[in-house]
Amino acid sequence: AMMKSGEIVIEIYQFPATVLPEIARRKDGNIDHIAFDVEDIDQTFATLKAGGYEILEEAPVFLPFWKNGCKYFNIKGPDGESLEFNQIL
Repeated sequence: AMMKSGEIVIEIYQFPATVLPEIARRKDGNIDHIAFDVEDIDQTFATLKAGGYEILEEAPVFLPFWKNGCKYFNIKGPDGESLEFNQIL
């Protein structure tokens, strides 16, 4: 489910039962990730890669969401949390 209030969007989803044992072993908390919308996903990717951040994908990933899709990638934050960068195309 996507819930929007002003400029904030909260995405709520439940993992399939087959994934739950893995979720219970997580050390980074129950919030899966925090996402930031960006205007240029490729430039953001290049900037963070050049800055030495631990990027979890080899390149921005396309998803068929929204009207024209979106691209995203994640980095590891300072405490191991996942930070997503997303561009709606």
